[in-house]
Amino acid sequence: YLNMRKKNNEIKLDVLIVGAGFGGMYMLHKLRELGLEALIVEAGDGVGGTWYWNRYPGARCDVESIEYSYSFSEELQQEWSWSSRYSTQSEILKYANHVADRFDLRKDIKFNQRVRSSVFKEDLNKWYISTSSGDNYLAQYCIMATGTLSSVKEISFNGLDSYKGDWYVTGNWPHQKIDFAGKKVGIIGTGSSAVQAIPVIAKDAKHLTVFQRTANYSIPAKNRKLTVQEVKKVKSNYSSIRDEAKNARAGIASTVYGTKNVFDVSDEERNREFQKKWDYGGTDFNSAFMDIGFDERANDEAANFVRSKIKEIVKDGETAELLSPKTTIACKRLCADTDYFETYNKSNVDLIDINKTPIESLTANGLITSKDQFSFDIIIFATGFDAMTGALTSIDIIGKNGVNLADKWKEGPKSYLGLCIEGFPNMFTITGPGSPSVLGNMMVAIEQHVEWIIDCIKHMNANDKKEIEAELTAENEWMDLVEIIASSTLRDTCNSWYVGANVPGKKRVFMPYAGGYQTYREKCDEIAKTNYEGFKIS
Repeated sequence: YLNMRKKNNEIKLDVLIVGAGFGGMYMLHKLRELGLEALIVEAGDGVGGTWYWNRYPGARCDVESIEYSYSFSEELQQEWSWSSRYSTQSEILKYANHVADRFDLRKDIKFNQRVRSSVFKEDLNKWYISTSSGDNYLAQYCIMATGTLSSVKEISFNGLDSYKGDWYVTGNWPHQKIDFAGKKVGIIGTGSSAVQAIPVIAKDAKHLTVFQRTANYSIPAKNRKLTVQEVKKVKSNYSSIRDEAKNARAGIASTVYGTKNVFDVSDEERNREFQKKWDYGGTDFNSAFMDIGFDERANDEAANFVRSKIKEIVKDGETAELLSPKTTIACKRLCADTDYFETYNKSNVDLIDINKTPIESLTANGLITSKDQFSFDIIIFATGFDAMTGALTSIDIIGKNGVNLADKWKEGPKSYLGLCIEGFPNMFTITGPGSPSVLGNMMVAIEQHVEWIIDCIKHMNANDKKEIEAELTAENEWMDLVEIIASSTLRDTCNSWYVGANVPGKKRVFMPYAGGYQTYREKCDEIAKTNYEGFKIS
């Protein structure tokens, strides 16, 4: 390792980074430029973060590949070419490995090592981090690049131990290919992962039974191969594309936002605009009009359009009705699919509403609901994540005065800017709760956070400061603002993972900042320029 000093199985560093996804890799690259001793600790045996773990059939990004990529290196942008409009998991993972190799990052990444605890030693003003391998680290800064969708929700169905077939979790998929040919398969959940996986599994499985609790809105991705001319044009205009993305509400330059409200136009023009978005494909459907995310009547118009499309596609009326969401179209992140609704027209696919007939237990051969018994060779749990907080609270993080982060967050996460937490000095969270993160392009969010953290560490070093911590008042005011902004929209009107409603016992709090990437970036910059207002520096 780079100039490390190891004594009594303790490695001394300037910075310890947790996680080798896109956030952790960029953080390591930037810290090296400062000449700091930094190391990544990663639980997996490879880089890629969420794209390392989520290898389920059909896994694909819902942000166009041209924009779901790093912008910090012009050489990297020019040498790498994406094959499709929306990249597959395997292509994104290949890109992550290319980045790791190109910038020689692996020599400062410790793989197959899970962080068990991170304790702030007040007498040293340093973090003491213990791992599953027995290695311990002492670092001035601890940076959590643990990801927002990396902690898989615990599988808690009755009878799981008695089931004798194969079972898999979408968020922690095996690295080897799973053969569904001739198999009877059950999949529990119809969130984004399931929306992508179901059409692929149905092509091979003898029979697929889908167990749905809540129907989700999904727009056709209209994925396709990128032409040589398109790639060439993008590469010659990357600087302007990146500038637009940084100043866009969701961090996506290609999104075209409507300039009118839903009822400012005629029925014909409204439907024409909705149809244009549907035909273009992807997740920016809600940007057709300005008030879809704020006004319930306007939202109903958008929702009804999508419901009408579902009923056009799905031939069986009862199935179409079950697949038509009853929530607002703005309260969850839209799914982007390839033949999702069309799949339910196949004779080998059934849909079960577990609101009417709940799953009671798994059995040796399958599962039973309150009405029927099912036999399966394979069961897939597409039951989601403990989003935004789970990866952090699963680590025993102890701050000042022996306070445990999980205890501090019992009533919901508290953070200043989604970057720093009161009582936990010198610890930064990349795309943590209280930041925009999951409400748009994660790559833009990651780069902005990493660059802000780097500037903050530069400021600390230049002024010979050793400790930075969020002030309690600033933290509370920021989280109040996050809640106020969310409540002014329709985003928190349903039980989504944005509010932690999918995890039993988790406090219902809207976690991401919904004020837009541009506004958030400006606020972060303003705070840095005012000598880090809201922080205690010593």
